[in-house]
Amino acid sequence: MIIAEKLKFSIAGTESAAKQAYDFFAWPADCDTIRGVTCRFSIDYWIKQYVRGDLILRLYTIENGEKSSQIAVEKAGRLYCLRDLGLQFENMNALICHADLSVMQQLNCFVNAATDAGIHSVLPEETRILAPIEYPLQDVLCVGLNYTEHIEETKQVEDFSRKEATVFFSKRVSRALGMHAEIPDYDFVDSLDYEVELGVILGKSIKDYKAGRDPDPVFGYTVINDLSARNVQFRHKQWYRGKSLDGYTSMGPCIVTVDEAGDVQNLEISCSVNGQLRQHSNTRMMMSGVQALLEEVSQGMTLKAGTVMATGTPGGVALGMAAPQYLRPGDTVACRIERIGTLVNRVQAKCKP
Repeated sequence: MIIAEKLKFSIAGTESAAKQAYDFFAWPADCDTIRGVTCRFSIDYWIKQYVRGDLILRLYTIENGEKSSQIAVEKAGRLYCLRDLGLQFENMNALICHADLSVMQQLNCFVNAATDAGIHSVLPEETRILAPIEYPLQDVLCVGLNYTEHIEETKQVEDFSRKEATVFFSKRVSRALGMHAEIPDYDFVDSLDYEVELGVILGKSIKDYKAGRDPDPVFGYTVINDLSARNVQFRHKQWYRGKSLDGYTSMGPCIVTVDEAGDVQNLEISCSVNGQLRQHSNTRMMMSGVQALLEEVSQGMTLKAGTVMATGTPGGVALGMAAPQYLRPGDTVACRIERIGTLVNRVQAKCKP
């Protein structure tokens, strides 16, 4: 933390830098334009937000012309490697498990002051955004059928309209896809589906968690695309295999910490395919909110720090259509959650298993 002695609080920026950041990061909000497949601020509104300096602090895992990945932080159009700010963490898992709120608050100040300290931001054109947690410590914990409209649209497959308890399952993720990474389209999969979901990341281990009694264990939030091979999924009695093929979990583009996320139960959530809006809802429509889910799933079971939980998808998936429009090679999928970001991936040409 020696660098803290050199820092002076300031916010500075230029319109050109704002435009560059706008095009690179695809930041979300109450957007009034749709460009291609991603929903973004209008450029005029974006510049105003940038100059005001009140954009959200976001954490990324990036590659920047080096062999190893590194953690970066972005705010107001500037992207800085944590190590250049005097913070050393091996990867995002290490940061999540060992950094407390005070570290994140200090980091916020460091970013605002880094220009005065002579620290240069990473140029977007030199950067590739990976999944924020490229290698989850454990299988991703998933919640099924947590939006009423998704239950209604999938009744013809299996009727969960009278379910008495939350549906939990897990998803194997050997390596999560990041921003613009290609989704494999295996030749044995004929029904590749998308599911935009709010991802919850725990910063503390919990067991028998009780909201209001215990400290909030959530570190932050991200966007997850729970990609699913429907024909494989329904060939088995459980959903594990059809959702666990390599490359079938996309995550990102960043993590927004719990103190920056605002009311997580009131965020717009959407997914578009080739610019066509397929899913659109709000996290307030969840049947069980984040805190209730953590209470239920931690009863008698330990959830370790670093655990990633996908909280369910709203209606609009291909499976629920009268004539399902599954993903095809070349399709571009954009999953967006307000205040977090837009996660964009493209389905690649078919590959052999």
